[in-house]
Amino acid sequence: MHVKSTVFIKSATKPAQYPESDLPEIAFAGRSNVGKSSLINVLVNRKKLVRTSSTPGRTQLINFFDVNEAFTLVDLPGYGFAKVPLDVKRQWGPMMETYLSSRANLQGVVLILDIRRIPRDEDLQMLTWLRTFSVPPLLVVTKCDKVSKNERERQMVLIAKELAVGRSELIPFSALSREGLAEIWLRIEKLLAAGETA
Repeated sequence: MHVKSTVFIKSATKPAQYPESDLPEIAFAGRSNVGKSSLINVLVNRKKLVRTSSTPGRTQLINFFDVNEAFTLVDLPGYGFAKVPLDVKRQWGPMMETYLSSRANLQGVVLILDIRRIPRDEDLQMLTWLRTFSVPPLLVVTKCDKVSKNERERQMVLIAKELAVGRSELIPFSALSREGLAEIWLRIEKLLAAGETA
């Protein structure tokens, strides 16, 4: 997809605050410091659309962006960072579950994982929610430039096993080399097309 425009719409924490729109939505989710902001910025070809931070856990709201007036990109709060206040952690689960279960125009969620980490409870919880609410997951493994080829393949197999998915379902990605960019867009476009025919 050729991205001509990406515009911030609004932030929200509950359904009453979600933007009123018939456009399909693709959401992005992942642990804090997994490279979610970098992935989104590379996808839409903007350096600072989504702020990257050296302090994980900064995104604590659901942020909505209009892309090409064709679909809405939704940046979900990062999860699993120890220094986020406890009350924010408690709000995260209900906020995510409510969005994933109630947003009718949600066509898929890009679930982002770090090549150097084995999926943890929050990752598995997110995938369980997606399966429960029949939201197609698009599994992207980031920071692939930070490991050797042998380590990368070993980690990809371990991650696939932990998530109980086929190895081919994982898309390797590097914000540095932009590896995986075309494949991610291809799969996003398939999700959007599937929503149009549903």
